[in-house]
Amino acid sequence: MTVPTSEPPTGACVYDIGYRHYDGARLGRGYVRRSLYTQSLRGAYGLGRSAKSKILPVILFAVMCLPAGIMVAVTVYAHLTKLPVEYTRYAIFLQAVIGLFTAAQAPQAVSRDLRFKTVPLYFSRPMERIDYVIAKYGAMASALFILTGVPLVILYMGALLAKLDFATQSTGFGKGLLAAALLSLLFGGIGLVIAALTPRRGFGVAAVIAVLTISYAAVSSVQAVAYRQGHTGAIGWLGLFSPITLIDGVQSWWLGATSSFVRGYGPPDAAAGFVYLLVVLGLIAGCFALLMRRYRKVGLG
Repeated sequence: MTVPTSEPPTGACVYDIGYRHYDGARLGRGYVRRSLYTQSLRGAYGLGRSAKSKILPVILFAVMCLPAGIMVAVTVYAHLTKLPVEYTRYAIFLQAVIGLFTAAQAPQAVSRDLRFKTVPLYFSRPMERIDYVIAKYGAMASALFILTGVPLVILYMGALLAKLDFATQSTGFGKGLLAAALLSLLFGGIGLVIAALTPRRGFGVAAVIAVLTISYAAVSSVQAVAYRQGHTGAIGWLGLFSPITLIDGVQSWWLGATSSFVRGYGPPDAAAGFVYLLVVLGLIAGCFALLMRRYRKVGLG
């Protein structure tokens, strides 16, 4: 039985209940940041969570990889001289899957912390706002890069198996990975900014889908109208108003990819292509800044 070790003037007793001081290593902010990044990345694919949480990300990952496997099989057995789809266009064709993954996992990454008010607990430890934002942004972008990059690896391995030109395939594969990295940073940032505005995961999912889907549908529709009316010069500029068309414009100008715009009308000139690149980089930086601003207020709660 423990006995009182002191007797304060108020009559309250202080007991020695056997707590010990921590004598281990103080790992600091870097360890906390890496741990949060790892936990968030695993959570994006349902690892360490319930079986139900794994269903959607696993299905979406399989849907992303299945067309690549089919294309490889066709290329090998039909003895084609090139892949049916360019590396840089693969993500454009499967943008709906990428958008759905972003909409499902971005709220999972940040909305629960807001809903259950755990963000102030994070900041009560040796962690700053920038550590939290870097970990969450990095994890979301990494999850998207895995989703978009693994199919490209399958295509590349299949192309080598089909004995296509090594230099050509390696160049295309490198350009595809670079485009996938830009797409992952852009989509991840947009998804997290929207999801961080509400603690309700359902609202976050709907809002992300609306932004990614409606913007692309609107831009594509206006581009089609511009083409029918003969305003082909405007088609390339209209792509600035949708995340996926922004990536399309950057890779068609910067990486020499074939544009998926109406009739292949990408950025009209080098100046327009440079504007596309600046807008993409500006949006990525802007998303990071908005997240920092958002968690400046949330962390005080």
